[in-house]
Amino acid sequence: MRRLGIHSFVWTGGGTQAMLEEAMENSAACGYQLIEFAYLRPEKFDLDRLARKAQSLGLEIAVTMGLPLSADVSSEDADVVKAGEELLAGAVAAVRDIGGTKLGGILYSAHTKYSTMPSDRGRKNSVAAIARTAETAKKAKVDLVLEVVNRFETNLLNTTAQGLDFIKATGSDHVTLHLDTFHMNIEEANPAAAIRLAGDKIGYFHIGESNRGYLGDGVIDFDRIFDALLDIGYKRDITFESFSSAVVDESLSLACAIWRDTWTDNMPLAKHAKAFIDLKMDEAVRRRTTNARP
Repeated sequence: MRRLGIHSFVWTGGGTQAMLEEAMENSAACGYQLIEFAYLRPEKFDLDRLARKAQSLGLEIAVTMGLPLSADVSSEDADVVKAGEELLAGAVAAVRDIGGTKLGGILYSAHTKYSTMPSDRGRKNSVAAIARTAETAKKAKVDLVLEVVNRFETNLLNTTAQGLDFIKATGSDHVTLHLDTFHMNIEEANPAAAIRLAGDKIGYFHIGESNRGYLGDGVIDFDRIFDALLDIGYKRDITFESFSSAVVDESLSLACAIWRDTWTDNMPLAKHAKAFIDLKMDEAVRRRTTNARP
């Protein structure tokens, strides 16, 4: 079943329980069926309360994160890799405890701009760590989805083809790809073709504009994106993601280079995004129906 979601950073930096609960209320009020959170540390948030809140609002929960350099599973340092695996295991447990459906993001490396090429040993360490994490996630009934991002946020998985090679190397049937139109617009020669290449290996999908702002105000060809999603029969979750320095927390602003306000009023943005995505999906369906007529 496809659900339309929204990232909590549209609403809040997420520093307190109250902020997250308000983000959930705003998401449901706009008609979204899923909310995406950044990693929720059990010592900081009441996960049971968030789970009950989500259930009362009819919201599913997804969690995404990126690893710090101190816990980079693509490191050549065994202790750093171990720290990364422990962090991932804790994240899987948090997703389980909040009643979430998936853990995604940059789980296979640090979320940073690297100054070196990835090493063969580092890639093998990452593959092995993700394979083990996948087994933990499978037992917890949490989907593990690896986000393919641009060259300024990782040096390991920048294209769909690289992502497919990576998940094949894990040997796990519980690892899929998390694709994002913002990142694909930077790295893929043909984003629609990349979607078709990935096919049923796409486990989660982010919709974001090239400038991180209002959908339709950038250069991404969403008609081709939605045509490709229909072509592969994609029925999993789609989440709107947009960042502005007016809302997003400082650490993510630094990691994602959010240096300006792409918007200042989040409610109109969220309502517009839902209407835009619904419209583009409906248009893609109509194009397919029209083209199928004899």
